[in-house]
Amino acid sequence: MDGQHSEKPHSHTTADRMSSTTSQNPRSAQRQAGTCGNPEGDARCPTSHRIFSPVSRSTKDLSYMKVPAPRDRQTHPTTILLCKSQSSQAALVPKEHKMFMEEAYNAAICFKMLRDLNSSDTLRLKYIIKKIKNMAYGAPNLVLETIHDYFVDNPEISSRHKFRLFHVLEAVIESSDSLEEAWEKSFMQLALENMTKSTELEEAYQDAASNVLLAICRHSWRVVAQHLETEVLTGVFPHRSLLYVMGILTSTEAIFKQGDKACWEEHLAQMAVKSVQFLNTDAWHKALLLALTKPDQTCQEQPPEKAFLFIYYGLILQAEDNSTTVRAHLRSLLDTSHQWPKQREGIALTMGLAAVRHLDHVWAVLEQFGQSTPIKWSLQSFCLQNSEDPRWKWASSTVLLAYGQVAARAKAHILPWADNILSRMVFYFHYSSWDETLKQSFLTAVLMLVGAISRNEGAHSYEFAQISELLECLMVLLEKEPRDTLCTSTRQQAFYIVASLCKLRPPLDLERKSRVLSVCLHSVLALPLLDVLEKHTCLFLEPPNVQTLYNKTAEALDQMLQSFIIQNPTTDELHFLLSHLYLWLASEKAHERQRAMHSCVALLRFLSQNPYLDPKEDFKRIGQLVCMLGILCQDPDRATQHSSLEGVGHLYQLLRCQRATETWKVEVQTPEQLSQAHGDEAPVWSCGDQKTAPPASQEPVFPKDGVFQLSSSQVIKEVMKHLTVAELTDVLWTAIEGLGSTSPFRVQAAADMLLTTIKEHGANLETVANLGRAIHLQLCSVRVPQAKADVLRAVTLLARSHTPELVATFLDFSIPLDSHAFRLWRALGAEQPVSRLVLAMLLDWLRERPLPAGARNGSPQPKDQPWLRSLAAMSTLHELQFAREFQKAVREAHPELLLALLTQLHYVLELNLPEGPRPGQEAPETATPSPQRYRQGLGRGQSFWGTHDSTPERPRGQRSHQHGGTQGRCRACVHTPGGAPGGRNTCRPVWTSWDSASRSPGTWSSQEFCETMLPPRCARKETKAQRRSEPFPETHSTPMSCEARVSGTAGRPRGHCGVPPGSPCAWL
Repeated sequence: MDGQHSEKPHSHTTADRMSSTTSQNPRSAQRQAGTCGNPEGDARCPTSHRIFSPVSRSTKDLSYMKVPAPRDRQTHPTTILLCKSQSSQAALVPKEHKMFMEEAYNAAICFKMLRDLNSSDTLRLKYIIKKIKNMAYGAPNLVLETIHDYFVDNPEISSRHKFRLFHVLEAVIESSDSLEEAWEKSFMQLALENMTKSTELEEAYQDAASNVLLAICRHSWRVVAQHLETEVLTGVFPHRSLLYVMGILTSTEAIFKQGDKACWEEHLAQMAVKSVQFLNTDAWHKALLLALTKPDQTCQEQPPEKAFLFIYYGLILQAEDNSTTVRAHLRSLLDTSHQWPKQREGIALTMGLAAVRHLDHVWAVLEQFGQSTPIKWSLQSFCLQNSEDPRWKWASSTVLLAYGQVAARAKAHILPWADNILSRMVFYFHYSSWDETLKQSFLTAVLMLVGAISRNEGAHSYEFAQISELLECLMVLLEKEPRDTLCTSTRQQAFYIVASLCKLRPPLDLERKSRVLSVCLHSVLALPLLDVLEKHTCLFLEPPNVQTLYNKTAEALDQMLQSFIIQNPTTDELHFLLSHLYLWLASEKAHERQRAMHSCVALLRFLSQNPYLDPKEDFKRIGQLVCMLGILCQDPDRATQHSSLEGVGHLYQLLRCQRATETWKVEVQTPEQLSQAHGDEAPVWSCGDQKTAPPASQEPVFPKDGVFQLSSSQVIKEVMKHLTVAELTDVLWTAIEGLGSTSPFRVQAAADMLLTTIKEHGANLETVANLGRAIHLQLCSVRVPQAKADVLRAVTLLARSHTPELVATFLDFSIPLDSHAFRLWRALGAEQPVSRLVLAMLLDWLRERPLPAGARNGSPQPKDQPWLRSLAAMSTLHELQFAREFQKAVREAHPELLLALLTQLHYVLELNLPEGPRPGQEAPETATPSPQRYRQGLGRGQSFWGTHDSTPERPRGQRSHQHGGTQGRCRACVHTPGGAPGGRNTCRPVWTSWDSASRSPGTWSSQEFCETMLPPRCARKETKAQRRSEPFPETHSTPMSCEARVSGTAGRPRGHCGVPPGSPCAWL
């Protein structure tokens, strides 16, 4: 063991010399016990407070304090002979003598443990140090005095032994509630003497002694500061141990009591003023530069003395009045090495401190240095590979940090300099060699700059010209970040900068803000799963905590979104922010949806708890958000489900605040009531909240609001009660868009949302035609059978109130009639009353036989061909007559349907539609329909279209009801206005015979009609009556004969169809 040769003789000599006087001298008794005592005796004997001075008053008060000892400590061969039966001692000696003996015993134990610190057994050393610390908590003065006596009695102990004693002494002083002045002076002198000694332990020994001085500072820092000032102002460059103590004092808040840290900084500034005289001393200046450029032991950490020296140098330059001296010292500092990160940070800090009083001079030095050869070598355009000097490679990083420190220290003078500083930062960002060092320096500098600007009261009224360029730099930086790793706080710092810049003027335009949001969201939400991120850091020497790092990054992203809404608290801004999140809410990856939903809920929670939005301003596109949240309430990921439900709750509260004039009542139902509500039919909206509820520990904690106690379906329905028609339409459009997703759960959830909305509010919807068109387009992509069934069920419910619009819309995509359109037609007529109405409207559209424009005036046919709907109605009727949903309606309308189809046949032939070319032949030109041919075929000089060729075309609402070209009106029809699409008059058939008085001149006979209009087997007269209100005849139980219908007289002889009058037509 080191130093035992010098310690043992001395210890034994002391014990032999004092053994005969133990009863007279307590110090001798202590040493004798320390020489031959048992270290385990302290577990059985009480410890008391011992001070050898006869004026001590604390001995009796602390005489019964116990020091606990571990039971598992090992047994040592030495024993202490002072242990006797306490009862016998109490009977033999006075009480004061008993206390004295206890004090002596514990002091002897402590003395021996201090001696044993010279051991080389590491485990034993740890045990001894722990024992001494435990003893110090019970009787600190006893331990302090014992340590003091040990140093006095053993002046020749080894430096390694002293090193361990210093550690123990530091711990004992820190554990003391107070320190007597005598101990302060004694141990301060001990520390000052050993701080500057050179031993084989080098700086470790000096730092241990310095830590004793720092422990004393916790009790009386002013006394220590006075001694430090005396040592620093001697004119000789201070020893590193003094700088070490001052560095710890400057960087550590815990040493000082409340308010004392500011006093120390003021005291330090006064010391700097007194040190200005040393700037012109060459020896002092050379020693300063040598200390500043001394390589650090590690590139990641900087010694406290060196960090303090950069601060102290900056304070001295700040106090210097001569600008020439300031410039010379700053330039000499910049000419040193820029290789190490802490070195660059220290140089920048010195520049910033000097700029407090010499901003113009510091700026001039930085500009001059930026144009020098070394800085050009560090720029990308001048950088030559294989010839980079590490001393100057990162000089541009130092300049960036210096500009940041200058901005941070400028305080009130920052605004006029802000654009200039920003322009320099942007320049060095673009033209320096890109690496991690430059990136971190750039972010650190910009953070200091925006922090200084935000602290200035006039920043909100100041126009900054470089904000857009700075934002572009940040976007480039984020785009260069690795997409599959998260190892640094780069993203977090960039988000804080963006959040600060959005508060400044001028505000960001929508295009730039959209780019910022897209890049920022992608940089976080597109990251892989946390497990994958952790795998990328497993080879790092000091891997970061990926979970903590991601949480902080996501929190910074949420704060950035909140900053945008704070600066522009409008519903348009809210919709703008949410629209960028919708893309991620619809992602196919579960973790991306979960992260996006977390950000969305954080924004909604922030707005519901902080009323930034104007209550008079209504929401924009709130229906889209409701639908997105409703769909994600059925997400397979449980975390996303819970976040979505919470988001709906916050949205409900937000709507309640925005629309306070309405009555908002939420009735909380029990699970039994909810199950009964869905017992009669299949649940329209069910995300399985009741069946697959997570454990109570995983449930989110919601505010005490009734809406948070409802299931997801009930919450969505409750919110939709307070949406306008336009907002409900947005819900439907978002649901229809979700039908095209490739995710099965999303398709099913969108179909459920569509069905729920139409079931609850289908009668009040508008723009149903466009919705029907969109449903047809998306239906072909729905691959989930249940979702497709829900969509068709939604069409059935929508047809209850919007049959005319849907029929007209479905006709547009019914040529040709594909399987998806046929499914929609069947869904349209799934309910019997609606199927009759659909069939009647198809017959109405079948009779819409407009004359092509080319036939009227010889001009080419337009692109929109109005006769297509008539053809589509014919094709649809042909298919629907075999559909199960329309069988009953077709049977009831069979006679009318037949006549309409026969007439349509002639109309189609008259259109002269082109046929497909035969093989080897070119397609002939489409012949223009000729009404004259058909007029001649009628034999009466009357066109089938009546006067369409000679009179202007009338609006649909004023269309004349003609039959075979006559101008008369059918008396067998009752005309009711507004019963058909477009508000036209409805011709409701009463199924009676024609009145001869109402026919046109030249009454037709049944033979004429059959020859002209009908096939050879049968002759019938087609009426032009419009049957829309009551689509199917119910007046006659027995059909009229074909002859009677044509001629109008039931007693005429048999017609050409061969059916006797009064009998049903066999052709029919």
